[in-house]
Amino acid sequence: MRIVIVGAGEVGFALAATLSKEGHDVNVVEHREDRIQRVEKLNVRVIQGNGARPQVLYEAGVRKGCEVDFLVACTDRDEANILSCWIARHAGVKHVIARARGLEFTDSPTWGQDLGIDIMVSPERSVAREILELLSVSSAVHTAELLGGAAGIYAFRVAAGSPLIGLSLQEFRTQNRDLIAIVVCIGRDGADDIVPDGNTKMLENDLCYVVSYREQVWRLEKLFQLHSSRPLKRVFIVGGGKLGTQVAQQLESHYRGIKICLFDRDPDKCDRLSTELGSTRVLCGEGMDKTLLEEEGIEEADGYVCATESDEVNLICCAIAKSLGAHRCIAVVRRRLYREMSDRMPADAVVDLNGALASVILRYIRYPGYSKALAVIEKVDAEMLEVVMPEGHAMLGMPLSELGLPGGVLVALVGRRAGRKKEVFVPDGTTRLQAGDQVILFAASSRMHEAAERFGGL
Repeated sequence: MRIVIVGAGEVGFALAATLSKEGHDVNVVEHREDRIQRVEKLNVRVIQGNGARPQVLYEAGVRKGCEVDFLVACTDRDEANILSCWIARHAGVKHVIARARGLEFTDSPTWGQDLGIDIMVSPERSVAREILELLSVSSAVHTAELLGGAAGIYAFRVAAGSPLIGLSLQEFRTQNRDLIAIVVCIGRDGADDIVPDGNTKMLENDLCYVVSYREQVWRLEKLFQLHSSRPLKRVFIVGGGKLGTQVAQQLESHYRGIKICLFDRDPDKCDRLSTELGSTRVLCGEGMDKTLLEEEGIEEADGYVCATESDEVNLICCAIAKSLGAHRCIAVVRRRLYREMSDRMPADAVVDLNGALASVILRYIRYPGYSKALAVIEKVDAEMLEVVMPEGHAMLGMPLSELGLPGGVLVALVGRRAGRKKEVFVPDGTTRLQAGDQVILFAASSRMHEAAERFGGL
């Protein structure tokens, strides 16, 4: 495909690196010299200039009658992104995607569509949900929701003393027949990642990616980590931007009686948030102010989330909060370097905002129209995709064992309507798919496109 990327910051660079590696014809538009020098090392064509100007886009191939398949505008200026997409759409580009930092641009799903923009991407809501899951399921080192939140994928380490050590996945299923869960991938120190079968055995310190029904996650925690998460009663949030506000709002809506303290240095922002938020206590101050934190009871905090604009501040704040007794500390980062070193960071979990944005855009490019329920799991180079089985599909009524799925492709979960109720279950070889089933596929990134095609997802 021919793809034009406007903006070569962290998001644009990540997209250019991935898409050019996959063999696409990529043109990158950027005006900053330092970013140009970085992106020139990739196998892409670079055009220097303002991507909101028609003549610059013309040089990148965006012109009347062009054969550009996608234009992605991901600068840090919403208006420039919108204008770039508008120009591209009128030039005949097939699909246009705009990054949106302001929530007002994504509050209505039709606003961007009215301008001809296929999707306006703002990852704060999905990242806020991920943070909520990481706070709620404190043993998980990674989470992503599936089936609209009814299920999810959770990464747990096998703790010393876990009853799962030495247990095969078939034995795991046999001993826990009423547990809706399937291990889809295992990360093991010193070895390649494993897409397991029933004979694969779990070892101490394995990082197991488990797809499970949300209401049963507490059982998985006990099996993998020998304990359950403590209930959320007090949470501290540092940073009153879009993401921090989203986290506070979601905590308010999901937990009754929870005590939330939100810190920000901007007095005007604090005044505004104190009226916009419900029960959240908004304080004007530094998230690393030891005296202020202790006055507010940091030693009793079940969760501490630092979501300022600075990666370094977020990591340092988490280290301070952890030293003062906070139970679960989560740092928001935007630079890929920190995400890749997450095991060495002074935080219990690291959430990558720009990585989440790049993943949303990539899944739209790879699977246009089927981007709703896909999780990109970079640490194990795998993906999950929700496909609704269409009427008349050749796979309907056939046992899964007879579908001849390629290696590395698993049907992890099936969601099925039974009257007004929705049943979610882990299929086995005898399961026969029905029209309308929501099928959660797991596959290595190199196999997902083939899997989606076979299941009618493309």
